[in-house]
Amino acid sequence: MNKTPMTLRGAEQLREELRQRKSELRPKIIASIEEARAHGDLKENAEYHAAREQHGFNEGRIQEIEAKLGSAQIIDPTQVAANGKVIFGATVELADADSGAEQTWQIVGEDEADVKAGRISLNSPIAKALIGRGEGDVTQVVTPQGVREFEIVSIRYV
Repeated sequence: MNKTPMTLRGAEQLREELRQRKSELRPKIIASIEEARAHGDLKENAEYHAAREQHGFNEGRIQEIEAKLGSAQIIDPTQVAANGKVIFGATVELADADSGAEQTWQIVGEDEADVKAGRISLNSPIAKALIGRGEGDVTQVVTPQGVREFEIVSIRYV
C-alpha cells in the first residue's frame, strides 16, 4: 500500500473531523432517524429519508477519513534533515522574476491544499518545480499564463 504524505497539521485536522463526526454528528443523525421513524409510514416520510441520506453520507466520510489516516505518512518538516532544500512541508517564499511580487506557499498533501490559505499540493506544478531546490535558486514553472520564473527567497520548516 502506498503511503500518502501528510503534514502533522493535516492529520490533526482529519482526526478532529473524525472525532466530531463520530461523537457529535452520528448521534444527532441517529436521533433524527428515530424521531422520523416515530412519525409512522416510512414510504412517504421525507424526514426519515433525508436523515437516512445524511447518515449514509456521514458514514461514508468517516470511512474516507479513516482510510486517509490509515494510508498517511505523517511528516513533520521540523524533524527532517532538509539541508536548506525545499521539501514536503516546507514554507517557501518566492519572488516572481518578472514583477518582483513575492508569494509564500507551504507544500502539503493533496487533501490539505488550500490556495487561499497559502498551501499547495505536493503534486502542483509549482511544488514540483521547487522540491529539491535551495534559497537563491531560480526555477521555471509552467502555468496557464505561460512559463514563469521564480526565485526562492527563503525556506522555512515550521
